[in-house]
Amino acid sequence: MEKYKPDGTRLIKLDPFLKPYASQLRERFTHYQRSKSHIEKTGGLLGEISQGHLFFGFNRGENDGESGIWYREWAPGAKSLSLIGDFNDWNRDANPMSVDEWGIWHLFLPDKHYADRFIHGTRVKVHVKSELGELDRIPAYIQRVIQESETEFTGQYWSPPNPYTWKHDAPEFNTNTKGLRIYETHVGMAQEAEKVGTFAEFTQHVLPRIANLGYNTVQLMAIMEHPYYASFGYHVSNFFAVSSRFGTPEELKELIDTAHGMGLLVIMDLVHSHAVKNINEGLNRFDGTEHHYFHAGEKGEHVAWDSCCFDYSKYEVQRFLLSNIRYWLETYQFDGFRFDGVTSMLYSDHGLGQKFTGYEDYFGSKVELDAIAYLMLANEVVHAVNPNAISIAEDISGMPGLARLIEEGGLGFDYRLAMGIPDYWIRLLKEKKDEDWHIGEIYGMLRNRRAGEKHIAYVESHDQSIVGDKTLAMQLMDAELYTKMSVFTPSLRIARGVALHKLIRLFTFSLGGEGYLNFMGNEFGHPEWIDFPRAGNDYSYWYARRQWHLVDDDTLHYRHLNAFDAAMQGLDTTYHLLTDEDIQLLFIHEDAKQIVYVRGGLVFAFNFHPTASATDWRIPVPEKADYRLILNTDGTEFGGYGAVEGVHYPWQDVATEGHTQSIQLYVPARSAQVLVP
Repeated sequence: MEKYKPDGTRLIKLDPFLKPYASQLRERFTHYQRSKSHIEKTGGLLGEISQGHLFFGFNRGENDGESGIWYREWAPGAKSLSLIGDFNDWNRDANPMSVDEWGIWHLFLPDKHYADRFIHGTRVKVHVKSELGELDRIPAYIQRVIQESETEFTGQYWSPPNPYTWKHDAPEFNTNTKGLRIYETHVGMAQEAEKVGTFAEFTQHVLPRIANLGYNTVQLMAIMEHPYYASFGYHVSNFFAVSSRFGTPEELKELIDTAHGMGLLVIMDLVHSHAVKNINEGLNRFDGTEHHYFHAGEKGEHVAWDSCCFDYSKYEVQRFLLSNIRYWLETYQFDGFRFDGVTSMLYSDHGLGQKFTGYEDYFGSKVELDAIAYLMLANEVVHAVNPNAISIAEDISGMPGLARLIEEGGLGFDYRLAMGIPDYWIRLLKEKKDEDWHIGEIYGMLRNRRAGEKHIAYVESHDQSIVGDKTLAMQLMDAELYTKMSVFTPSLRIARGVALHKLIRLFTFSLGGEGYLNFMGNEFGHPEWIDFPRAGNDYSYWYARRQWHLVDDDTLHYRHLNAFDAAMQGLDTTYHLLTDEDIQLLFIHEDAKQIVYVRGGLVFAFNFHPTASATDWRIPVPEKADYRLILNTDGTEFGGYGAVEGVHYPWQDVATEGHTQSIQLYVPARSAQVLVP
């Protein structure tokens, strides 16, 4: 049999609606192959294209038999470069650099002259003469940057004499057999005090909470250095530097190592979609030109984010970014990435204001083939460096094949975020009372995802928690979150809110995807939004923290919401719920607000009705077996009324809803039950 030769069109077998766009699928696959063939000439994806950090920046090596430190920088448009720092008293004439035909500047610092001067912690910059004039810049591949004043950042040579010793291997994880349960978090705002939290504090105080809840993955935001704290880490200035405001690189390694020891994977938010415009701190116009790392003119500027857009067609830009991926995987042993802003990369208009209602939107003139090729290469590097690493795409557009294999014509991501789900829940809560909800519509929305592509479902990420919006808990309970959450002060609003908070999460968790994500604190209904210190709030840290004392207080309902979250995670831990693609709808009744379905062998029975309990409710079950109640949202341990006493339900040879066997339940209003044969 003739071997199949990939041409990017195999996706059509999965989705026949792609057939009219076969030529566009071939075009984007050919564009990727062209980029990869160029890379193959320099050693392939694990060759120099992903080892830029071992060549550029500061690296120990030899020159004519002498040992020392090489410093290299790509700056083809610059007139001259010279290294400055503590080691030469910031003398701009002391250490000039030489340039080769590729625009790569280099300098060797032999140990015999610099071993005692150019040491770990030495502050450094590079003096660049260009069409911009003379500027002191931070080296592009620098691995440590410190903030010395409100506006001044400086690079540091980072080479600790006693490197960190890793103690734990990463947990084994197969995305085909295990559900990905992600706890999204931000180290700086993960503490209760009104300050910037540290890696050490997070390791000691927050990691145990995540492990105890039953999540298996931690997603760290804002790891790469960014000059403006309130950017949430998305305006990156130094791509190889760990943000020093949280601690040292060794403390981040200890965090990841400790997490691995607890059985937790650690992934990071990777921002390759854009970069901060700042010249003093970042890459913008590093060699003086507009067309260095970024596109020149309008194409190089993201108008909505006020940032710079990479030119993914350039070899050195590819080397910078692909090396960045390998660096975080190998140096810090991250277990993968959530790629930020993928929609912005895919389209020349960044997807701004687009509805994406038809397939033509994915294959028109606005599609950026260079960015698509880069993402395919990036995913190949991720999985070549670590076959078990996980890549997740943040894309609101619904680009076909995003989370399919590259040889099929996909972009190679393992998962994509189901970004429509949280927006739907917020819109539903704003526009309709729950007694007017259409259960079939909600079920359909949660099931509406691209076939054959793994999705991460979520009710709210950090996006829904930012000031100006409301978290799910705030939407449901509003001001009473501050006054009526005590178990000693009954409130109809709080009772409704606690009940729906659990139902919404369970419905989303069990139906919305092959993985699940929760932003830090939302598991217990954190009462406040996120607002980083800025001029508009007098630089307050009040909303840039998490109030853990609330969930630790046995007299408040926050602990009930938290306990429910742990029980919900346990459904997947024990029954591998999220990896089961066979979801069977057994029963739905709009007037009664009832729905029953099966996933992972478990029967889910929801009663969304605000007042009417379902007594002697006969529901179909898939097996002729007795069933046992394993999760009841109305349990007192979850802040419910505890009205259900029984836990065992014998099957009966009574046909209902097309099934020959059934059981009878009592499901109180605004509650749900999960049963196992």
